[in-house]
Amino acid sequence: MAVLKCGRFDIDLERPRIMAIINTTPDSFSGDGLGHDIDGALRRCENAVAAGAHILDIGGESSRPGSDSVSEQEELDRVVPLVERLADWPVPVSIDTVKPAVMRASLAAGASLINDINGFRAPGAIEVVSGSDAALCVMHMQGEPRSMQAAPHYDDVVGDVIDFLDRQVRALEGRGVARERILLDPGFGFGKTLEHNLALMRALDRFLETGYPLLIGVSRKSMLGAITGRAVGDRTTASVAAALIAIDRGARIVRVHDVAQTRDAVAVWEAVRFETS
Repeated sequence: MAVLKCGRFDIDLERPRIMAIINTTPDSFSGDGLGHDIDGALRRCENAVAAGAHILDIGGESSRPGSDSVSEQEELDRVVPLVERLADWPVPVSIDTVKPAVMRASLAAGASLINDINGFRAPGAIEVVSGSDAALCVMHMQGEPRSMQAAPHYDDVVGDVIDFLDRQVRALEGRGVARERILLDPGFGFGKTLEHNLALMRALDRFLETGYPLLIGVSRKSMLGAITGRAVGDRTTASVAAALIAIDRGARIVRVHDVAQTRDAVAVWEAVRFETS
């Protein structure tokens, strides 16, 4: 049985898991940011769990293309109070951050997973997370959110992304992080053109060959807008389809805005995929 060690949780990855996106930013690309509205964020978390989310992913800094970073203190103020309120919930709480100080404070507040779009490259990041028991998602990003979509270029997008993830995994394991704590994310939309994103989706089997489970996030992203011609708020169908394609190609966790719709699609997929007694 494939199990992800995630703080006080052991997550069974034999079947796909749904990670709900909870934005505490005022400027989320998808228009669902909550800012400092902790009560609103808690209601959204409750609704996500009721809809079928297995993990809650809390983000306090927008990573949409062209976005600017926020101060360390501002991000702490946005996420730590929410993590503290969620610490005793029966689902793991993930923190989407690139800042070691936010990682440290969130772990102390009860977070079970650190989801780093920067792949733990910030000075001190590996030192902060290696001594914890949290799960760690290593994502690939070319450049930084402010400029990553200006002119992304790769000699071999699949090979380059795999090489980067391998280097970061080696760095983590070199500091004592058990492989059962590690997830990989190719980073759809983070310094990639539509062609790059499609090449990565087609090649998920090559990422599976690394032996680490995959977390995939394509929900409402511009790649889906480019394919369908639909605006951000009208990409639910495309998002569910992309999540299901990723699952069918081996992804174990999908990071989504539309939990209930994704849950229903996964339920149908599982009914066909798995025999029940």
